[in-house]
Amino acid sequence: MTTTSSATWAPDTFLAAVEAAVWAPSIHNSQPWRFRRTECGIDVLLDHDRVLPICDPDGRSARVSCGAAAYNLLLALAAAEVPAAYVLGRDDALVHLTPAGHRPATPPERRLFRAIRRRHTNRYPFADQQVAPGVTAQLTDAARQEDGWLDFVVGDQAIFALASLIREADNQLNADPAYVTELQAWTHLAEGALEGVGRQAGGPAPHPAELMARRDFGGAAQRQTRDPAREPVVAVLGVHGSQHADEVRAGMALQHVLLTATDLGLAAALFSQPVEVPAIRERLRLAMHRYDDPQLVLRFGFAPTLGYTNRRAVADVVES
Repeated sequence: MTTTSSATWAPDTFLAAVEAAVWAPSIHNSQPWRFRRTECGIDVLLDHDRVLPICDPDGRSARVSCGAAAYNLLLALAAAEVPAAYVLGRDDALVHLTPAGHRPATPPERRLFRAIRRRHTNRYPFADQQVAPGVTAQLTDAARQEDGWLDFVVGDQAIFALASLIREADNQLNADPAYVTELQAWTHLAEGALEGVGRQAGGPAPHPAELMARRDFGGAAQRQTRDPAREPVVAVLGVHGSQHADEVRAGMALQHVLLTATDLGLAAALFSQPVEVPAIRERLRLAMHRYDDPQLVLRFGFAPTLGYTNRRAVADVVES
């Protein structure tokens, strides 16, 4: 793939990059992004029709997802040897990319690009298998490279306290009939659905005794009544700042972390419930001794790969 003589990328380069971008994570697999090729670059836009009104009323999670998609876009262009520079919050675009010349992709860029299609949110029980020493430092560095922070929660007492916040938030959310209705609307029985979370990808039904409360995507009841991992690896991700552009930057940090984990052979689970309830988000911030709000709780380890969510066609997310 090559660029034209104009200031932007060729149409085939643009479409190939978008095809990689859409494999970013999004809450309920709502895919709240759109992409626009302009005379001078590429814009990543928020699709306001796909912002969840109950779960994400201010669009924070949607902006995080768009940031993750933008990170995939940057990797795809780098892998095509036509990399991009970017700015946040230009006009109506969350991210605006411009060509940055030609150069070979770096080895880390190639590895992370190859991980895009393998990465997925794992909603199955994690095995009692220890994560190798030094991995947490690599994940922390991945967040730091995007101006983010990733604080690992260490010790039984701290992990149980975090798990308690997740469960409390999950219980509060599920007590709202509108939240349950919205969640069910994005839960699909058909595995071929191009959006939402299917039964296989959604994992088994949450069990009251499991350590970290998961959303219920309609899976079958599980026999397991406790978390098998005796030393779960759990972290909280955030960025410095609370503006919309900072939330987009959090998504870029998130995706860098998740792709690094995938490249290292790790499974990852995402928990946004404690961030969705303002009072509990504040308690989590205080527990992490951070000035800035946390954006997401992540868990890393080893779990079976049993189901992926699907994505809409590129033509459905591109603006003419």
